[in-house]
Amino acid sequence: MTYCVGIKFDRGLAFMSDTRTNAGIDSISTFRKMFTWSKPGERVIVLLAAGNLATTQAVVSLLDERSKAPSERTPSLLETPSMFQTARVVGNLVKEVIASSAPAGQSQDAFSASFILGGQIKGSEPRLFMIYPEGNFIEAGSDTPFFQIGEAKYGKPILIRAYDRAMSFEAAAKLLMVSFDSTLKSNLSVGMPLDMLFYESDSFEIGFQKRITKDDPYFRTISDGWSDALRTAFGSLPDFSLS
Repeated sequence: MTYCVGIKFDRGLAFMSDTRTNAGIDSISTFRKMFTWSKPGERVIVLLAAGNLATTQAVVSLLDERSKAPSERTPSLLETPSMFQTARVVGNLVKEVIASSAPAGQSQDAFSASFILGGQIKGSEPRLFMIYPEGNFIEAGSDTPFFQIGEAKYGKPILIRAYDRAMSFEAAAKLLMVSFDSTLKSNLSVGMPLDMLFYESDSFEIGFQKRITKDDPYFRTISDGWSDALRTAFGSLPDFSLS
């Protein structure tokens, strides 16, 4: 399984993904699920992937191949006029790859994959999309400022309760780490290392990036501190009366 998050803030965009894939309990591997494309001073595009590994790798490989030779392979993520059109390109490609993978007459569910797409192209504000296996997509807004794909349920409560659009990237990193720690402790199909990236509005360059391993001292502090804080909060609640 997978867990990926993309969040929109006043300051820009934040992304985080795990790296675990599995084809059963005896076949566990590590694969990157965060991918970037950029043209300094003009655009930054970030893609998070979840689902069938062959499908996600095919989509990313095709996008990467086109971006390296935009004059010969179109459409290229480095040439799209807007993030909306970028989402359309990715969505159409996802639909095509899934359709071509499934044998005629068979269900496409086994080849399903979903994506979070975010970034900024000069002339517009940063935008964030979630792209479904069918190729359609939705955009984040003030009512829905973040998207999750993969094993989303365990890490969602803290995002809903603690998210603040005005929070700093430093606070956002803490929020993401708590969300991922909750997921890691609840589902073995999500695993470290974790990849984290921040994009600052109007910078048009990849911002802070970090790969977080299980020995990362800050992540361990967050994990232990969050467990202690939950126990303390639980203990402070009034006991139920049986009388």
